[in-house]
Amino acid sequence: MTILLVRVLRTASIAICLIVAVSVLLFAVNQTSTASGHQQEELGEKPAVTQSAGMGASHESGFRRSLDEVTETLTSPVSGLSSSEWGERGLQLIFALVVYGFALGFIARTLRVRA
Repeated sequence: MTILLVRVLRTASIAICLIVAVSVLLFAVNQTSTASGHQQEELGEKPAVTQSAGMGASHESGFRRSLDEVTETLTSPVSGLSSSEWGERGLQLIFALVVYGFALGFIARTLRVRA
């Protein structure tokens, strides 16, 4: 019974950390891919054919939207602590790695030793 609980905790820990990490990675890719067009708009030049940051949010795939919703739910204790999107995503990643990665992993290791 304890071994099963340890495996579930370890699997949940890894899965949650991967979900949050992929969400942050996709956010970073989206932000960097639209950065050139945004900078060209700021400089008054004709932008290259790219999506603006606002349009990218409205045209996200169902997978991406679901991934972001799950990430928001899992990291809700740190939501709103940063004024920038990058800071918010960084806090979400740190929170997930510390709480779900380290803490659940620590609990699983403690249960395994006591079993």
